[in-house]
Amino acid sequence: MSPNAPHPTALSVNLNKVALVRNTRHLGIPSVTRAAVLCLQAGAQGITVHPRPDARHIRAQDVRDLHALL
Repeated sequence: MSPNAPHPTALSVNLNKVALVRNTRHLGIPSVTRAAVLCLQAGAQGITVHPRPDARHIRAQDVRDLHALL
């Protein structure tokens, strides 16, 4: 790529919906960290989460687990 060429767009996958589905079940699935691993293995450049005060989607422990993973 030449120095003046635009940078390619990087894909970052938002895992909030995975967490939302997990939180509506009492089985602990699907796994947010497993979803992150699959996304990264498939070529995603990053993982995005949006923690909320009510922990309706991503929970504090999810953020810690993803930090350890990444």
